[in-house]
Amino acid sequence: MIDAWKALGTKPAGSRLARLEASPQYRDGRFVNVLPQGNAAPSLGTMREFFFGGSDHRTPAAPPPTVALTPADFATVSDSLRVTWLGHSTFIVELDGVRLLIDPVWGERVSPSSMIGSRRFHAPPLPLDALPPVDAVLISHDHYDHLDFPTIRALADRVPRFLVPLGIGAHLEYWGVDPARIDEVDWWDEKMVGGVRLVSTPARHFSGRFVNDRDATLWTGWAMLGRNGAGVEQRLFYSGDTALTPSFAEVGERLGPFDLTLIEIGAYNAAWSDVHLGPEQAVAVHRMVRGTVMMPVHWCTFDLSLHGWTEPVERLRAAAGPLGIPVALPRPGEHVTLDAVPTTPWWPTLPWDSASEAPAVSTGLPDEVRVLVP
Repeated sequence: MIDAWKALGTKPAGSRLARLEASPQYRDGRFVNVLPQGNAAPSLGTMREFFFGGSDHRTPAAPPPTVALTPADFATVSDSLRVTWLGHSTFIVELDGVRLLIDPVWGERVSPSSMIGSRRFHAPPLPLDALPPVDAVLISHDHYDHLDFPTIRALADRVPRFLVPLGIGAHLEYWGVDPARIDEVDWWDEKMVGGVRLVSTPARHFSGRFVNDRDATLWTGWAMLGRNGAGVEQRLFYSGDTALTPSFAEVGERLGPFDLTLIEIGAYNAAWSDVHLGPEQAVAVHRMVRGTVMMPVHWCTFDLSLHGWTEPVERLRAAAGPLGIPVALPRPGEHVTLDAVPTTPWWPTLPWDSASEAPAVSTGLPDEVRVLVP
């Protein structure tokens, strides 16, 4: 029970609060989006359906297949872009001799308590105690499926730097991370880790870990820019959790094109279309940021919506295929490089609803963005 209370985190205060209050994204005591959220709060009916209804295939009948990893798989740090997906939105990025860990979640449940909340479909492909040395942890926002208290506590003394959106440093310091290891960023802020340039990018989401801290911390995506061993520039984009926003076109103009994009595709619903993308709008983001290969994340590990667990990736393939967008389809634990992109479906064939049967389209979109949605 003490750990559950600690997992809620704490609110920014003092100089940390003063800094975030100066952010252009902070107004009237909270962070806000570029486009207002017209439908961010689900109805009571939707919540009832979440707990008692939805697809008959929301969870897999058996654990999805994974690739077991050991420290030997990370004996050296790749100098060319290599991404290892560990499930949901947790992945290891290796680029330019730097190793980054993104949104690390090893917990059994995405919840402040080990007794409640969505449970994993599969074990982490790499045990936490087998994690190789990493140069930095990057966090996109403070929701439980991206910022995991037991994982951060285990990493507090093992990772030299934590790069987080404004306000999240309060949680980390409360959990035992040395403040000297924490870098808090606003949108478009840049940090260097080795030779890799890391840029915080706009997203359309929200934050909070309890009923009293809605939007007290910022949410973000990340661009990671470096070079391979031959000196060729390589660029990776991670969307974080987000709905569709015109800001992605600016990301593409300022930081693209990207060799690989990692974009959230799961946990969508018509009632939540201003906080999550869904597969079709994920394709629009890939096009807006000028991506080449697209890799879906935020699926396959937790039951966080009403759709079937395979539906996001099936709808993604249906949307991306006619546009000729190559889609990387790794199993959890599988490596993706620009020279080795797994594209073979590995999940079972299950019923799923198409975009026309279960649409999820963000509100307030200008025409030039809406037309990019397949």
